[in-house]
Amino acid sequence: MPTVVDQILQHVFDSCRDNTSGAVADYIPELAAVTPDGFGIALATSDGYVYEVGDTSVPFTIQSISKPFTYGLALADRGEAAVAAKIDIEPSGEPFNEISLDPITERPRNPMINAGAITSASLIAGRSGEERFERIRSAYSRYAGRRLSFNPDVYSSEARTGNRNRAIGYMLRSFDIITGDPDDAVDLYFRQCSIDVTATDLAMMAATMANNGLNPRTHERALAPALVERVLSVMTTCGMYDGAGDWVARVGMPAKSGVGGGILAVLPGQMGIAVYSPRLDQHGNSVRGVDACRELSKKLELHFLHVTRAARSAIRGRYTIAETPSRRRRSEIEQAAIAEFGHRARIYELHGDLLFSGAETAVREIGNLDEDLDALVIDVRGVDEVSDIARAMFDSLRTQLADRGCRASLVDPRAVMGKTASSVNPKGADGRVFGDLGSAMQWAEEILLDRYCVGPRQPEVILPQDHPVLSGLDPQRYAQVAEVLSMRSYARGDVIVRTGDPAAGLFLILAGQVSSTFTAPGGSRHRISTLSPGMSFGEMPLLAKTHFILDFRADTPLSVAVIEVADFDALTADAPEVKLDLLTNLATGAYMQMNTAIKSLGQFDPER
Repeated sequence: MPTVVDQILQHVFDSCRDNTSGAVADYIPELAAVTPDGFGIALATSDGYVYEVGDTSVPFTIQSISKPFTYGLALADRGEAAVAAKIDIEPSGEPFNEISLDPITERPRNPMINAGAITSASLIAGRSGEERFERIRSAYSRYAGRRLSFNPDVYSSEARTGNRNRAIGYMLRSFDIITGDPDDAVDLYFRQCSIDVTATDLAMMAATMANNGLNPRTHERALAPALVERVLSVMTTCGMYDGAGDWVARVGMPAKSGVGGGILAVLPGQMGIAVYSPRLDQHGNSVRGVDACRELSKKLELHFLHVTRAARSAIRGRYTIAETPSRRRRSEIEQAAIAEFGHRARIYELHGDLLFSGAETAVREIGNLDEDLDALVIDVRGVDEVSDIARAMFDSLRTQLADRGCRASLVDPRAVMGKTASSVNPKGADGRVFGDLGSAMQWAEEILLDRYCVGPRQPEVILPQDHPVLSGLDPQRYAQVAEVLSMRSYARGDVIVRTGDPAAGLFLILAGQVSSTFTAPGGSRHRISTLSPGMSFGEMPLLAKTHFILDFRADTPLSVAVIEVADFDALTADAPEVKLDLLTNLATGAYMQMNTAIKSLGQFDPER
């Protein structure tokens, strides 16, 4: 099923495809013969996943896109100081093939123009031209994650017609920028430009740069992180030649173009983008490539001045309901159903700034889960900033999950995803919005229990005589207890007892829900458990003659039957057999509640 990223790539592809302005490079005969309207877009994430549309597997020669990679190899071979003594890093403002040096330093202005690129090639270590070329090709292959091939026809064509580059080579030799044979340096440059790549290759090469020089698929180191930083810095200001200023303002990513029709762009820490389309503008950049990158940057909010504060996964935690059930106390039958089918409900906890890269990683992982899901909880309490594209991606994910029969909800008390509890259809694709994780987990459990629990469920309302604490009493003994039961009702939000209150009796829940909570020294309140009909509270202060250590608050309208302290104590003398029955039932219930509480600690979250 296409993801929102696939849909955006397709939209950008369709919107740029009809632009047939520009022309192929005609000064190299082999390039003049290519099909002018080939077009492909590839996007590779920093963990190696590739989205693509169009002619992404069509080979073409890398041409000037080779320049940053050879520059990086030269830095690795010679060191930054030695390379800086030969090549400046300032924008030129001139065409890429200008025969000139900086008038003050008498060096090529940067390694992205031909003069600087030929100099970079001359600095590659090796005992022969063939060895230096193989080192270059091997370096490019490490970035791409596969062995790249050499195109002898394009090389021969460039060698026959490359007199301007030879003139640049001899100029460099006359200023001692190149100290060896300039023809060797120029020939090596022709060879590196004649390596075949595809748009998919270039996207992976860019993703390797985005991943600090480590190929995200092969995990092979292509370049040291410090050198990647220098290469990307130069690409930012010089990679698009005399169109670099407009590129930085409108696209905002380090990039490099080539007259073979390719463009490569890098968003550090997040992704690489590559476009193939041979028609070039007056700067020597792919017309469709520039348009496509502008559209992608705009739609995906990729400008490098608006990125996440940390290049890390947005997913902080992931677990199933089976691994970590909610703190709502359940019957044995319900607990068994949750244990068996709890893998069909998952919780994802997200954090940090949720922009395109983090959202893409999370949406891809969730959308590609192998097992069928009935319920999904996405917890965004730890998320700070959310981009429009991230919201759109999660909206699309929730719709796709709904189509597969999976209901998704958000834990989003600050509405960072743009939805509140009142703005969604609880039964629709939008799912539900909760203010706390515990409520969302209970919601997911209820979905599973509605579908898979076989046998009696925890009742919504019970009569006093059916409460487990009073179960098993014969009519006479129950009548003795009934004489001391008092019925009480509470509204939602009412505090029944507070921390520090003395024992207030034994509370038997007949209808509604009540939560026990702990208030931390800083004032934050943490849910400990949720109790429902058939459960009780107050027994520990009652039996131990101590104070409450938790608050108990009604989550819903609540009905309880209460045995007050004096009445419970009086049973010792008036009806000791009845009291023994009550204590036995309380001990059994306490054991089961403790078992549930221990299970819920698998992924402890104090804000549940």
